[in-house]
Amino acid sequence: MQKKPQKQDQPDPRPVPPVRPDNDECCHSGCDPCVFDLYEEEMARYREALKKWQKRQPKPRH
Repeated sequence: MQKKPQKQDQPDPRPVPPVRPDNDECCHSGCDPCVFDLYEEEMARYREALKKWQKRQPKPRH
């Protein structure tokens, strides 16, 4: 399924990175997944979304 191209007048906000868990949010008992594993998965999704967003942005004119 293809997405419709975005119109110039529609907002295309920059993706927002996930919030890193505090060290005390990990219980240090070897949970699977750990809160830090989940954070890393979210960061990977964020990086991919950011790359796609950057490609959609207009090139600066010189």
